[in-house]
Amino acid sequence: MGGTVPSQPDRPQIVVDRLTKRFGGFTAVDDLSFTVDPGRITGFLGPNGAGKTTTLRMLLGLIRPTSGTATIGGVPYAAIAQPQRVVGSALEATGFHPGRSGRNHLRVLADTAGVTSRRVDEMLDLVGIPAAANKRAGGYSMGMRQRLGLAAAMLGDPQVLILDEPANGLDPEGIRWLRGFLRHLSSEGRTILVSSHMLQEVEQTVDDVLIIANGSLVKQGPMSDLHGEATSLVRSSDPARLAAALQEAGVASSPAGEDALTALTGDLRRIGDVALTAHVALYELRAQGADLEQLFFELTESPENANRNLGEAS
Repeated sequence: MGGTVPSQPDRPQIVVDRLTKRFGGFTAVDDLSFTVDPGRITGFLGPNGAGKTTTLRMLLGLIRPTSGTATIGGVPYAAIAQPQRVVGSALEATGFHPGRSGRNHLRVLADTAGVTSRRVDEMLDLVGIPAAANKRAGGYSMGMRQRLGLAAAMLGDPQVLILDEPANGLDPEGIRWLRGFLRHLSSEGRTILVSSHMLQEVEQTVDDVLIIANGSLVKQGPMSDLHGEATSLVRSSDPARLAAALQEAGVASSPAGEDALTALTGDLRRIGDVALTAHVALYELRAQGADLEQLFFELTESPENANRNLGEAS
């Protein structure tokens, strides 16, 4: 993206290994390990106080771990010679001088990153705020601040992007834009880690999910694998007859209301063929599975993962 920045190290991976952070007697992050692969968008989820922001700050060298390591491309952030050209980050939408224009804010950062003013204008266009570039950033809406933060993160054309709640303050159009923006970046092979509490949006955006509670990992995997066993909801004129026909065809089912069944298959065509053969009219037929919100609460509200840190800073 943009022709003014040299190429980056090839497809760096984020590796967190037994990372722990204690503040006095409070353990914010507890023996946490995970990886984030290039070319994929990874959602980083957890209740308030779970340790997400603390983990990201250790990953970016802003606070020192009590123990364990966090590396990007095999080295700690502090050891990267030109970090802005390898890692782009946006941990909050307030990291700017309120009296400085958006363009001048980016120009200051461009000087530290060793990139040109042309790159500044490219990024303002990329995130969709060129018309506000000369206005004071202190007057920006929350959504515009988020876009300015993304522009700053992308100045060095990094191969790794680490974002904390990037959709906060965005309207529906802005959220849709962000989804496409991140998808485009991941298609270029970049490594993207996104912390968010917007579960429905995460479900539509990410490839992989990390869920933590009390600073510890409780689930990691591809989004496609977290939905559980495929099932289908079927509403029909004669659910009992349909259930018998499905059973004869080797498909188990269970009642799901007065006129509905849950069939233990995601093969809608197979269900339709069985219903046709059994001469049962269908009113509704759709695939279903456990959504991310359901999984999130099942995991984080279980007795062993109940949030001990609620009310503490994450």
